[in-house]
Amino acid sequence: MGGGARVGIVLVSHSAAVATAVAALARGLAGGGEAPVAAAGGTEDGGLGTSSELISRAAAEVDQGCGVALLVDLGSAVLTVKAMLAEGDELPERARLVDAPFVEGAVAAYVTASAGGDLDAVVAAAAEAYQYRKE
Repeated sequence: MGGGARVGIVLVSHSAAVATAVAALARGLAGGGEAPVAAAGGTEDGGLGTSSELISRAAAEVDQGCGVALLVDLGSAVLTVKAMLAEGDELPERARLVDAPFVEGAVAAYVTASAGGDLDAVVAAAAEAYQYRKE
């Protein structure tokens, strides 16, 4: 895994602590990895909820020109990201909402992005996490 641009990942949660912890988990399970990942959790005042401002900032932070995968935890996070994508000016051009389980999808997306996968591969890896059986 050499240097170079990677797909960025934004983890959108209603909780800053959850988003930050899932980002740390993905980095740790991937042995550090090289993909840019940012947490966009909670509101700007530290409360529970979602903030388009925090999401926009996180996406700009991880955008290396290869696309940005946005993984979300719950309902209003989905709606916020969908609205931002529809408006078209708050997120990088190649930003995509990913339909995936939050934790497992984040890990799969991070591993794939760290290995140099393109945006389609990162989205597919995250979505495949729906198939992970626990029993």
